[in-house]
Amino acid sequence: MQLKDGRVEGVSFTEARWTGGQITPTVVVLHDTASRLTPGAAARYLADNARKVSVHFVIERDGRVVQQVPVGVRANHAGRSHYHGRDHVNAFSVGIEIVNPGRMEAAPGGFARAWYGEEFDINTYGIQELRTEAHGHGLWMAYPEEQIEAVLRLLEALFDGCDALEDIVTHWYISPGRKVDTNPLFPLSHVRARIVGREEPAEWQADAAADDIDGDELMQVDTRGDPLNMRRWPSFNPNVIDRIPDGTLVPVVKAGSFSGRRWVKVAFGGAEGWVVENYLKEPPE
Repeated sequence: MQLKDGRVEGVSFTEARWTGGQITPTVVVLHDTASRLTPGAAARYLADNARKVSVHFVIERDGRVVQQVPVGVRANHAGRSHYHGRDHVNAFSVGIEIVNPGRMEAAPGGFARAWYGEEFDINTYGIQELRTEAHGHGLWMAYPEEQIEAVLRLLEALFDGCDALEDIVTHWYISPGRKVDTNPLFPLSHVRARIVGREEPAEWQADAAADDIDGDELMQVDTRGDPLNMRRWPSFNPNVIDRIPDGTLVPVVKAGSFSGRRWVKVAFGGAEGWVVENYLKEPPE
């Protein structure tokens, strides 16, 4: 695959009805279609629908890719969204829809039921029951190898052909609490590591922007009894890696301001992570 003049060569193109003006995309947003698995069904809906939704690419379960909006033209895929201090993610993103039924619930006889009523054999489709902070509880369908490989090939073409692209995120990341796609079985860390060379760009960006703390400064957690969330990067997106008990003394590693709030990076439990500065105080002498 190769990106040229907004289109990926070798990929079929079906023009979507609902699009906007010119944009310079800096992030790619990955979605699940939460649709039937019938080939072409999701693509036909996304090309023209009453909700005025559109997307740049649709990836079928067998790995076929359909482009519907040129890269550099706005598509209506993200809705109400926020990314690292910026709202309206449609204005600076490429949207990729991956055909998958989304969150399902248990049905009798070893089946899982999608929101639209269709049932899938749990063993046949590699469906797993999982709960995560970002997704909540549900039954989730695995992504076929052909589909994941198509995602990777498409992302390689986009990042090779679009110099402004710098990050890959999911819908749940930019719309936490409102969206749960991609589902917990999507290999996001693997995809990020292969395409951008690191698992979480936000971690690297935060470390680069923060100030190092000299010496062996210690601060005490002050949460009036509640544990303090320690996060992979300074954001309230679902990224908690540990919870620090109230009253714990923690070494401070870095400090900085992010989205108008002061955060510090501390060491705890053999790891380092970010906490809100307001929940720390000088330790007693």
